[in-house]
Amino acid sequence: MITLEQSDYERLLAHARAELPNEACGLLAGWKDGDGKVIKKVYCLTNTDHSNEHFSLDPKEQLAAVKDMRKHGYVPLGNWHSHPESPSRPSKEDKRLAYDSSASYLILSLMEEDNPVLNSFHIEGDVSKKEELIVKNFD
Repeated sequence: MITLEQSDYERLLAHARAELPNEACGLLAGWKDGDGKVIKKVYCLTNTDHSNEHFSLDPKEQLAAVKDMRKHGYVPLGNWHSHPESPSRPSKEDKRLAYDSSASYLILSLMEEDNPVLNSFHIEGDVSKKEELIVKNFD
């Protein structure tokens, strides 16, 4: 299970919409809590590919995000990206590029403009498994 604060979901969604028609991307940081994960910070990074079919994280922004995680005592939990024109599930390329089977891969589908869909996955090789994702207010 992975938990995301509503305000972070809205930030992620706003960034993804602003990057249309290209994929948006970023990193996730927080804490591991037993078998679960709590996302405490969402990093919105630049997709250096500027493509609607794939993404590459900006290396300088990625390094800055990792330094910020360390500064705040967070651990890397995974990454996120959007699918502007396809469902919220890993593509063949997503599976091919998923090098960390312990990471969470959040995918936000914007193929229906008024009905964004966010799912989280664990990916190992060619196999992806949906992870329970809870979006809530932490007030």
